[in-house]
Amino acid sequence: MKKVLFISSTGGHFSELLQLKPLFKKYDSYIITEKDKTSENLKKEYGEKFFFLPYGTRSKLFTYIFKYLYLCLKTIYLYFKIRPKYIVTTGTHTAVPMCYLGKIFGSKIIFIETFANSKSKTLSGRMIYPISNLFIVQWKEMLELYPKAVYGGSIY
Repeated sequence: MKKVLFISSTGGHFSELLQLKPLFKKYDSYIITEKDKTSENLKKEYGEKFFFLPYGTRSKLFTYIFKYLYLCLKTIYLYFKIRPKYIVTTGTHTAVPMCYLGKIFGSKIIFIETFANSKSKTLSGRMIYPISNLFIVQWKEMLELYPKAVYGGSIY
């Protein structure tokens, strides 16, 4: 069974990622998100295949720099622990280092641009688009911004 890593930041991005739940059982799946109150209960459901990265907000820039450095180091550890064949993400900063590390070591990168954006690129979308093996948009209008993308329709 192929190892698939599902990773995203918490909140709406993680809610979108959870829409792929039927795939979690189809593959040897691992899930990574940021630790917060909404994701703590899922650790019980997925056990040793569920991991947390530190939650950080750029509103506190000084502490964010250190949290992001820690996030990158923990990302390296988790990548080599899991060694996924595929990385599926709905984005933001939690996912970007994992996607680049995965690309370097031969993982296939699948990015799903958020449903929340129908007219502009996200920062993580801009960063991962050049290295993605499959880039999926949820709005047809987004194909103009990402010409190599595939329209997948709404994830909800």
